[in-house]
Amino acid sequence: MSALEDKLKSGLHQIPYLPRAFALISSAAKGLVALWLVLLLAQGLLPAAVVYLSKAVVDGLAAAASGGRSWEGLRPLLLLIGALALVMLLGEVLRISAGLVRALQSERVQDHIHNLIHRQALALDLAFYDSPDYYDRLHRARVDALSRPAALLENFGAFLQNGITLAAMGVVLLRFGLWVPLVLVGSTLPALWVILRNTLRFHAWRLNNTAAERRSRYYDWLITDRNAAAELRIFALGDRFRSAFQGIRERLRTERFSLLKAEAGGQLAAGAFGLAALAGVLAWMAGRASQGLMTLGDLTLFYLAFTQGQRMLRDLLAQAGEIYRNMMFLENLFEYLDVRPLIADPPEPLSPHAPAGAVEIRGVTFSYAGSPRPALEDFSLTIPPGRITAIVGENGAGKSTLIKLLCRCYDPDAGSILLDGVDLRDAALAGVRSSITILFQEPVRYHETVFDNIAFSSPADAPDAEDVREAARSAGADALIGRLDKGYETLLGKWFGGAELSVGEWQRLALARAFLRQAPLIIMDEPTSAMDSWAEGDWMARFRSLAAGRTALVITHRFTTALQADVIHVMDAGRIVESGSHEELVASQGRYSQSWKRQTGG
Repeated sequence: MSALEDKLKSGLHQIPYLPRAFALISSAAKGLVALWLVLLLAQGLLPAAVVYLSKAVVDGLAAAASGGRSWEGLRPLLLLIGALALVMLLGEVLRISAGLVRALQSERVQDHIHNLIHRQALALDLAFYDSPDYYDRLHRARVDALSRPAALLENFGAFLQNGITLAAMGVVLLRFGLWVPLVLVGSTLPALWVILRNTLRFHAWRLNNTAAERRSRYYDWLITDRNAAAELRIFALGDRFRSAFQGIRERLRTERFSLLKAEAGGQLAAGAFGLAALAGVLAWMAGRASQGLMTLGDLTLFYLAFTQGQRMLRDLLAQAGEIYRNMMFLENLFEYLDVRPLIADPPEPLSPHAPAGAVEIRGVTFSYAGSPRPALEDFSLTIPPGRITAIVGENGAGKSTLIKLLCRCYDPDAGSILLDGVDLRDAALAGVRSSITILFQEPVRYHETVFDNIAFSSPADAPDAEDVREAARSAGADALIGRLDKGYETLLGKWFGGAELSVGEWQRLALARAFLRQAPLIIMDEPTSAMDSWAEGDWMARFRSLAAGRTALVITHRFTTALQADVIHVMDAGRIVESGSHEELVASQGRYSQSWKRQTGG
């Protein structure tokens, strides 16, 4: 069995995606599909009418040239010419109308697919973002497959229209003999082979180079992104990444050109075969005409029908190849959309009777996919309600992993996490996350207004403006907001021409965002890492009152922040190694005490 046959067999499993693709298109552009099909049917039949009218006009012109006709005798010929002109004009109207309908369909379909991809990206677990395979799938779904349903619709429409025209031309050619349509079909068989071979080769090339294309986009982003601009200049990395980008693009360009070159050679050979077939049948027609067995109109009719039939059949094969190619890429889209998240609501979710923010972690072990060692191992911890608990430790100790498990971004491999006595896996996911407010170590900088940057954490669609201002005051962000030209309505970030803030100022807004949500459990991951000592002192002086009545978990490297906690836990290699108040830990002469003495000079 040849390699081409192997590829064709492997591609047959994609055929079921075709009805699913059309269902997707129909749901995105319901009313337009029927109108589009009517326009295609009319466009498909018009060329046959043009061919028949052309024959009649040519015969009429030949008759008029051979013997003079009166005005009355020329009237039928003029009517035929007028009818031919009207049919051709109608063809233009239909072509333009179909183009408008197709453009509108395409926009609706792309928006619909964007919505499906965004919904899926928001539904999938955080674990998917840890896998390069996920990014390959996402890349193919966003870049390769995004426009494929609209392209499939266009290809299928052209295939249907050309099929109708081809059938009409076949009927026209039957009057010259059954063998003529057979010659027409046979003349395009080499083109079919060329199309199938190149479609399969191109698809395989795109799949094999997904990671390379993603890397080239990464280098492009790195070279042009503002966040990397300073470091690229200071360390003179620009030329290195530019060369890396150009190297990948040169390889991809060379390989793609080789594919196109092979395709062009095949198309040239197939075209030469088709021209030879046309020359043969035209020679036969010329012989018949020289014997007086055909009129000039018959010769015109035959030439137009055969050449249009050849062109339609070649286009038909090309569109069939494009349909097949688009189905291959649609497989990527549907594979991505079919991925199901692992973290989901239980059949019958439980909820605590009195949410207080009490956390109990029992023997939790967790490893990231592909990691040689667990991030947490047999980890146990109790975080009492209404108190401030701090966790300190070196980088890589597992502190950020603990936060992600508490928010149920991941589920533990072993053990359990209870929030107010209910295992997180037995509670509704939305309920767990609404019980938590959080400041991440690297909070998102939303390029929106100041008000929206704070209000995004509110469960209400339109949070009260005074609540937003109170959250800003609590986080110590009111002073910086007062310095901005439009206050809370100031647009932030450079992407859309807004004001830029310092790292510490962005963190203040993120703190305000965390405080706006009145959740029973507050989680702070390095809440003062970007603040100067004056700002930290001001914020810490008010932190206890801000956390009053709620459970607070603070992850920090700063002992000045940990000092505010009721109890401090020292974490190392995924385990708690020391616990106690600041004074108790300093007196114990353990890891905490050693770090404290190093930071304070003894």
